[in-house]
This record gives sequence, C-alpha cells and structure tokens, in this order.
Amino acid sequence: MRETRAGLALMNISELARWMTSGGDARIILDAVSGLNRYHSAPYPRDVLAFASSTANDLSGDAMAFLESEVGDTAAMLESAPAYDAYLDQLRARISNAYRLPAGTDIFFAPSGTDLEYVALLAVAQRKANGISNLLLGADEVGSGCIHSAAGRYFANETALLADVRPGQDIDGLPPIVMGDFPVRNPEGEAFDSATLTIQMESAIAGALADSRFPLVHVVHGSKTGLVLPHLDDIDRLQSRFGDDVAFVVDACPARITTQAIHDYLARNIIVFLTGSKFMGGPPFSGFALLPDGLVGAAAPLAKGMATIFRRAEIPAGWAGREHFGDDGNAGLALRLSASLFELERFQSLPFERVERGVTAFNAAASQLAERLRARKVAAATAEDAGEEAGHPIEMQTLVTLDLCHDASGTGSRSLDFEAAVAIHKAMIADGVRLGQPVRCVKLADGRWGATLRVGLSMPQVVMLDQMDDAALKAWLDAAMQRIAASLLPRLASA
Repeated sequence: MRETRAGLALMNISELARWMTSGGDARIILDAVSGLNRYHSAPYPRDVLAFASSTANDLSGDAMAFLESEVGDTAAMLESAPAYDAYLDQLRARISNAYRLPAGTDIFFAPSGTDLEYVALLAVAQRKANGISNLLLGADEVGSGCIHSAAGRYFANETALLADVRPGQDIDGLPPIVMGDFPVRNPEGEAFDSATLTIQMESAIAGALADSRFPLVHVVHGSKTGLVLPHLDDIDRLQSRFGDDVAFVVDACPARITTQAIHDYLARNIIVFLTGSKFMGGPPFSGFALLPDGLVGAAAPLAKGMATIFRRAEIPAGWAGREHFGDDGNAGLALRLSASLFELERFQSLPFERVERGVTAFNAAASQLAERLRARKVAAATAEDAGEEAGHPIEMQTLVTLDLCHDASGTGSRSLDFEAAVAIHKAMIADGVRLGQPVRCVKLADGRWGATLRVGLSMPQVVMLDQMDDAALKAWLDAAMQRIAASLLPRLASA
C-alpha cells in the first residue's frame, strides 16, 4: 500500500476503512485532521444528514457490517493475485445477477468512473488509420477529470498503480485521439432536445469518418442534473446509417438507471459505464464497464501504458495483451466495489412499486423545500420531454437540482453566483448537512453562472425509507428537509 496510508494509522478508523483509502488516486486519501476526503466524505459511517449521492457518499453502517462479516481482518489477502482474481470474479457474478445481464456480457473494473474512459478508448483502438474521434456529450455535466482521460491522458498526479505522472500527460500506446464536445445545454442553461443533439452527432460522425478517424460517441444517462440524452430511437437512426463505423458508450456513472435501460443499451452493442459511489451509495471511488457480448474478442491488444492504471484481474479474460499486466491485487478497490454491490443488491431486491413509493415521497418533500427556499427545481428533462420525469423516477426523480437564483415561476429571487454556492455548500458541511456540489446549469441576467445545489437520494436511503410506513416516511423526509432549510436559509439571506 502507499506511504499515505501510514499517516492514517493515527486516526481512529477501522482497518477496513483504512484499506478503502488505498488503491486509487489522491481523491480517496483522507485529511489527517478532518478524516474526510476532498469531497467531504469517508469510507466509514458518520452521523450526518447527507443527500450528496450526486457527488460522493459515506459508507453506510449496514455496508460496513457486511464487509466486517464477509472480509473481517483478512483484507490484506486481497493484495495477492489469486485471492484478488477470485474475488473480482465473484463481484462479476454479483453484478450480473443484480442486473440480470445478458449472457456474454463482460465486466471491466476501474478505480474510478474517470478511469472508465480508458476502457472505451481501448475498445475501439486501431479501427481507423488516423485514430479516434472521441465525441463527448455534456462534458460540462460529467466528471471534470474525464476531459483528460477521454483524450487518452493521465488526469491526476498518480494512478492506482503509479505515483509519478502528470495531468495531461499522454498514455503510451493509445492511437491519436481528437476530442469533440456537444454541449448538453445552451448558453442560457436550457437543455438541448434529442433531435438537435442527434443532428450535431450525425455531422460529427460523418466528419470523423471522412478524416479516417473512428467516431466514439458518448451519450448520457443521468447527467449531473439527471438528463438522459439522446433518445434511443435517435441512437437507432445513427446506428442504422453508420453501422459498424461508429461506436457508442453511455455514461451512466451516477447509476441512476434501470435494469431495462441497461439491457436496451447492451442490446445495441453500447458500452455502459457505472460507478458504485453515487446513487449506488458505496464509498468513493469505484467503477465498472459493462461490455456487450463479443466486444472483448474483437478488440485490439491492450495499450502498453494501460499497465500503469489497471491490474490483470480487473480486465476481462480473453482481451489480447492482458497477460502483460501486473498480476497483483488491490484490496482497497475490491472492498469499495463489494460495499457498493451490497447496496445495489438490496436495492434491486425491492419491487419497483416500493422503490417508486419512496422516490415519489422524496420528490414531493424536495419540492416543498424548493418552495420554502424560493428556489426553482431545474428540469431533469428537455422542454419537449416535460412528461418524461414522471416516467423515469430512478433517473429523474432521485436527484433534485435547486436553482437558488429563481423562484418556481422563473422570476429572479437572488443574484448569487456559482462561487457563492460553492462557499455555501462548504459552510453547510459544518452544520452536519451534506448536499451535492453546485453544477453550472443556471444563468444570471448578467451572464454569470448562478448558484445551484443538488439534493440526491441514494439506494441505501431508498431501502431505509421502504422499511417505514407512510406516516413515518413522510415525517422523516419532512424533518430532513427542514434541517436542510435551517442550514441554508440564513446563508441565503446573508449572501
């Protein structure tokens, strides 16, 4: 393990928690004073009010109990190749069972969602003479480090395997990569509709092919504000026109996605990215890519530089070049993944109507919070799809983005900018209230980005709410929203 782990020995946290701060980049390292990472979360249970599943979670008490029962004091064994290999195969089986994955689906593990971008690049490497055109949708509403990783570059000063790299440094062995971006919102902060985005994608795909570059197109299923774009029928039209000359990957990293939606994407040979640390409710950070049947066998040999990021066991068997990767273990990643899958399995076992009951109650309580704050809920669907939110409770109703600058009618209520929201978000943490970080999706009259905060439900919370009767459920949510308002209102008044 890294030297940084030694400094954690002075902290009063469990051995399992210490292991979960290893095997990733600096984002998982805990501050020696606060005991939290840079997102103010931790891989151990804490007594705080958290609706921060759009950013990062603390480990739940139930998940910690599960790990203690399953692993106990034997976590160090997962640093060995045989144990790690066998454990990840068990995790693959758990994911497959939880999502009822189609036969032949492969699973590629990664230390974070940002690292998953490399998987998509590897999947389409060497398909065209001049490399790859990586076409991102909503780069402003996905992880900030993805701009580097999607370009085939390191995004931090370290990886899960290497401690001396530079953000923006090219990774050895990848083909040339040209980046493209389709903004998901216009300059006023309004989401583009699917038809508009599809026209832009069609033009970019054709342009890439004309330059002998292979187009890799990202779509989003649950952006930072819950958007799902483009529509499946628009993806079908693009696939019908370009066939095997285009590949799609869906960024569903927040994991606000149904089993059926995953199946719909895989049936179209689309790679699906998921992480365990957002809606899934696991500790930060972990990720996995679902790869359609046949992709691994058809892929080019793994780029040499990927051996600085991935271990052999994390790569699906059968991928050419896998044998050249390091054959050791990563106990931290294994534990983070297992805790996340514990939450996923509990959530997936609930009947959908029970899930919908809890989500609907949460959304109603969040709407009342918005009214009390004189804030507006940012739409999680485009204007043309205004009715979609009710039909997609998992994707669009488990995350409420509060526009703190406008009321429900759209009338300006405050002139707070994005930086003010960042300060408010941080100050609320001192009150023991954690919300999702601000996101740039609202414009002020003078053109500045306005203040937002996000209130996000998590799988563990849905499971908890399911155990309550209707009266207790409403009482708990009302009390939670009142506590958020009590922390937030004085800061809005004084800002």
